[in-house]
Amino acid sequence: MTNIQKDYKLTSISDVNINGKDYLTYVRKAVKVFWTTKEKQLSVSGDSSNRGAVVGGKQMDGFISLLCKVAKESGVPTKCIITDKNYLPGYFRSSKDWDMLIIAPSGKLIAAIELKSQVGSYGNNFNNRTEEAIGSAVDLWTAFREGQFPNQQAPWVGWLMVVGRDEASQRIVHNYEPHFPVRPEFKGATYIDRYRILCQKLIRERQYSSAALVWTSDANNFGDVAADISICSFLASFVGHLNAVSYEFK
Repeated sequence: MTNIQKDYKLTSISDVNINGKDYLTYVRKAVKVFWTTKEKQLSVSGDSSNRGAVVGGKQMDGFISLLCKVAKESGVPTKCIITDKNYLPGYFRSSKDWDMLIIAPSGKLIAAIELKSQVGSYGNNFNNRTEEAIGSAVDLWTAFREGQFPNQQAPWVGWLMVVGRDEASQRIVHNYEPHFPVRPEFKGATYIDRYRILCQKLIRERQYSSAALVWTSDANNFGDVAADISICSFLASFVGHLNAVSYEFK
């Protein structure tokens, strides 16, 4: 049995209020940075397949700026927010470069965040995104279990995904079942459904402390896919953890 919801409604984001601070303007800026960067990368690469934008890696800089602002306003010193050379040791591999880390003055890992996006080429890249998300979490938590981050409580680990809202992402995806049936939640699911299911399961299975899925159709249109994986829920969880370990920064 599964408790993953089947009925949901894509909504616009009208409020991102965390502890009395509204971050909606910064979410809006992040989406604009995403589209501006994506279009520049495609223009430079001349690659109509969308690969140039998929692998560019800078589209999510606006969201990193948002997370940095949230962290600073939660009392995290700037020197503790790492957005360059964010390597953490793994268990199955030597290390992995995360998108953002928060490391306390004592050297304790407070938070690790990964940001991904996909607009177009869904069939080619959905499984890659899924495998990356699961693999990164399993590698980090196994390393934590094996004492790679000693003498500390578990870090907050987040995964934020931006997905395109278009005809291709909202089309029901064919399931391949030559030998065994797929799980019922994948029946009649679109690619946005699949990303929603992924995010909800990543949280339910405790692979990530929180996950967010933001849809966008252009620089001015964006929103949440489901309340439990909304950008507001994600930021609230992040802030809650930072507040709980505020003593690490004093």
